Amino acid sequence: MATGSFFLPSQIFRICICGDEGVGKSSIITSLVKDVFVTSKIQAVLPQVTLPPTLGTPDNVTTIIVDTSALPHERHALRKELRKSNVILLAYSDHYSYERVALFWMPYFRSLGVNVPVVLCANKSDLQSNGTTSQVVADEMLPVMNEFKEIDSCIRTSAKEHHNINEVFFLCQKAVTHPIAPLYDSKEAALKPAAVSALQRVFHLCDKDKDGYWNDQEIHDFQLKCFDKPLADDDLFNIKRSIQRFTPSSISDRGMGERGFLLLNKIFAEKGRHETIWIILRKFHYTDSLSLRDTFLRPKFDVPQFSSAELSPAGYRFFVDLFLLFDKDNDGGLNDSELAALFAPTPGIPPSWVDSAFPSCTVRNEAGHITLQGWLAQWSMTTFEEPKTTLEYLAYLGFESGDRGGTTTALKVTKARKRRNRPGRVERNVFLCYVLGASGSGKSALLSAFLQRPFTQTYHPTIKPRSAVNSVELKGGKQCYLILEELGELEPAILENQAKLDACDLLCYTYDSSEPDSFQHVVELRKKWSHLDDLPAVYVALKADQDKTMQRCELQPDEYTSAANMAAPLHVSATWSSISELFVHLAECATYPATAFPKREEEPYDSLNIYLALGAIACAAVSVAFIWKRNISATAT
Repeated sequence: MATGSFFLPSQIFRICICGDEGVGKSSIITSLVKDVFVTSKIQAVLPQVTLPPTLGTPDNVTTIIVDTSALPHERHALRKELRKSNVILLAYSDHYSYERVALFWMPYFRSLGVNVPVVLCANKSDLQSNGTTSQVVADEMLPVMNEFKEIDSCIRTSAKEHHNINEVFFLCQKAVTHPIAPLYDSKEAALKPAAVSALQRVFHLCDKDKDGYWNDQEIHDFQLKCFDKPLADDDLFNIKRSIQRFTPSSISDRGMGERGFLLLNKIFAEKGRHETIWIILRKFHYTDSLSLRDTFLRPKFDVPQFSSAELSPAGYRFFVDLFLLFDKDNDGGLNDSELAALFAPTPGIPPSWVDSAFPSCTVRNEAGHITLQGWLAQWSMTTFEEPKTTLEYLAYLGFESGDRGGTTTALKVTKARKRRNRPGRVERNVFLCYVLGASGSGKSALLSAFLQRPFTQTYHPTIKPRSAVNSVELKGGKQCYLILEELGELEPAILENQAKLDACDLLCYTYDSSEPDSFQHVVELRKKWSHLDDLPAVYVALKADQDKTMQRCELQPDEYTSAANMAAPLHVSATWSSISELFVHLAECATYPATAFPKREEEPYDSLNIYLALGAIACAAVSVAFIWKRNISATAT
């Protein structure tokens, strides 16, 4: 595997040892295996060595070590092993072989298209007299590491003295399981942008009070979550002091700021402790490419036909807490800056919200900021229409279930509803109602009234589908969410789509009671798409505040609905406060859909059955009297 992809625990990976002849490649392997230096002549190329998982290896992986030859006639075998490797251990032992690292070996790896980390190993350190380890690193290793980003780390070893032998293989293993390349740019001496972005999200999620700092309790909670052990007070003090030495403003009486957290991780990377960063990132579900795991963002969640998805109590509680946490000015609405802060750990507002012109599709306060009522209604609509989006954003926003259910515990699937005209209540709390009617009949004004917006005389024809969602309190105090959707120019396409109609709970046929040609559109709709009769429906006469006019159609609306055994149209106006009663009626019809179907004919009065029933009762009474009289006579004698 030479792709540099994320390495999973409990797998097998291969270390390929390369370098010029005589640099001690085979001696490094024998020193590891036998734990002593072998003075006798070692065969040119050792057979591969398999190291079983031990507690000393990162993620307890099984490791295969492959020795290679640099001789020209062995070049084919070398290429084969390089392409199979997960990490390359490149050894050199003197000035000549060191120069070959930059002039031959690293360009050679690139020419083969081998994209795996390289660990640079200065072997035979017992024979070298060119300075201390820090000098060798600074003079030899860092320049070549800066030139070739594939080099993950460097180390000095001695097979003879068994110096750093275990450590060099540990570095090789760690280069695969905890790669430095995605995290740190050694040339720039800085964390890479993707790593910064991921760590900023981690900081944001662990800043529970959202004040921009981690207080001591938040630091302790972070420590327990990532490392499963508490942080000692002395360690906490030393961490703060180390950060304050570099950037004093990162530590204050309020705690550690984001800059301090990023600096701490930069120090980890520079000191070769990048496995600590990976422990943090993997605890927060990041992959080797620093993207969130797909199974975390998109867990399996199926919604059967005729069912729907809704937020569970845990889901509603999470979004309520989120709203209250980010409403910093306590004005009951989320302004633009508060929304930006809330969506900071996500890719931004969901695309479907942008398409629906959020927040105009839900409830806002006088300043135009989304209210808690509108916030919950918006997520209720999103969950109903596209539950996978809700699950994805629950993951981004840090929902924690406390059990193995993950983000899916924030959602629930409603009981399937099949026969809508059967009496009884539909077991769901979010309903979709298509608002149908002629252009200019007042559908948009109806949706605006639903969102408690002031009425305006300005007319704007609806081109794209437009939705409005709000909560509705039913009789008895039960609350549900109603989605009203006018279809615009997509009305024909949607009415032909059976899946769209299956998702719909109710049709609201509207017409302008002051426009003589308005009701004819409803008549033609029902003629053209006869399958609309399979859906519950309510007829509404809008603009009732204006002069009523006769409709130019075969039957007047009252006659038309009467002929269909449907309830007569409700006359309402978007300018009347009583229009709220219409929304309650729509929600109740969606809850009890049988009430919005044609009324059944009253069954004829069956007098024969009544006579038979009365006769049976009379016979039973005579029998009881006869038995009682006989028992009395027997007692008297």
